[in-house]
Amino acid sequence: MIGVTMVAFNLRTPITSVGPLAGLIRTDLGISNTGIGFIMTLSLLVFALFSPIAAKIGNWLGNERAVFAGLLMLLLGEGVRSTGQSANFLYGGTILIGVGIAIGNVLLPSIIKCRFPAKIGLLTSIYTTSMTVFAALGAGISIPLANFFQSSWRASLLCWGGLVLAALVAWLPQIRLSSTMGQVQIAAEPKRMVWKSPLAWAVSLFMGLQCLFLYSIIAWLPEILHGYGLDIASAGWMLSWFQFASMPTSFLAPVLAGRYDNQKGITAISGLFCLVGLMGLLSGGSIVWLSVWLLLISIGGGACFSLAFTFIGLRSANSKQAAELSGMAQLLGYLLAAGGPSLIGYLYDSTGSWTIPMLLFIAMSIAMIGIGLVVGRKRHIFDEG
Repeated sequence: MIGVTMVAFNLRTPITSVGPLAGLIRTDLGISNTGIGFIMTLSLLVFALFSPIAAKIGNWLGNERAVFAGLLMLLLGEGVRSTGQSANFLYGGTILIGVGIAIGNVLLPSIIKCRFPAKIGLLTSIYTTSMTVFAALGAGISIPLANFFQSSWRASLLCWGGLVLAALVAWLPQIRLSSTMGQVQIAAEPKRMVWKSPLAWAVSLFMGLQCLFLYSIIAWLPEILHGYGLDIASAGWMLSWFQFASMPTSFLAPVLAGRYDNQKGITAISGLFCLVGLMGLLSGGSIVWLSVWLLLISIGGGACFSLAFTFIGLRSANSKQAAELSGMAQLLGYLLAAGGPSLIGYLYDSTGSWTIPMLLFIAMSIAMIGIGLVVGRKRHIFDEG
């Protein structure tokens, strides 16, 4: 559990720590705002494209050894990104970091399925909450770290390599146990492609919709609130409030889901919180009401985020299926997420209003409710008959 938590600490921090340093990076390397924004897009594309490969690496090396290799790749990427003297090193390091994170993203659900089959909800809660907390921490202390090192964005980013080293040490005991558990059962199983399972497509679509929703709303929420009359500083604080308010439900939703055979109810309620909050946000109001609407969206969004990962374990029959389903779901999820912020920006530029983008967010929440009712039924992929 300590190893899983330490790995999870590193699955978002290398990405979220970049945003606050954008000004320093832009000035030092002479790149545009578009170039800075491409770092997030590049990360999501690497997550998407490498996710199916990560599952195959897990089958080849064993999941635990593959995660260790992913952490080494992540550490190498931190070094390349922080020590290079041009934007090429920044982007090259980001690709290496994305590969390392993709391996952890895909294989942790499989390891949890193998090691903790009766505690999938609890362990998923621990690692998704760990990701969320350190993602916020990475964004929050990057500038103080840079100031401590005399405005050095390189030193600030390189500090997160220490967190990777700590995860490598914590993970060392696992590499000698590399997923021999359950291999006899898995070897005897007939070979079937996860892409041919309708339920796998439903799980992947749920993952995709929540990724699209989450990354798009985080990217544009300050501007949306600014459009409702808030100054940009207050809008930034509201984004922080939105992210931290999601943590309790991000932790609790998988725990509750793991206690029941059927997760349709909790998934529908989570989606309804998003829907009601978005409809309220569309109507506007004072800062008090805007805070209420954001709280509702945050409650529902945090639950849907962690439920998407929980379904990977719950809807697979063994760790091999979990790795393959995880790779498929995250491929589709991050591909959708990569285009989401640009689509929202295009709709706003085309209409000059946030109404159409908000209606699109509402449509996403309705779709999550509908698909959640499908993936919430107790069954495994390939059990469709």
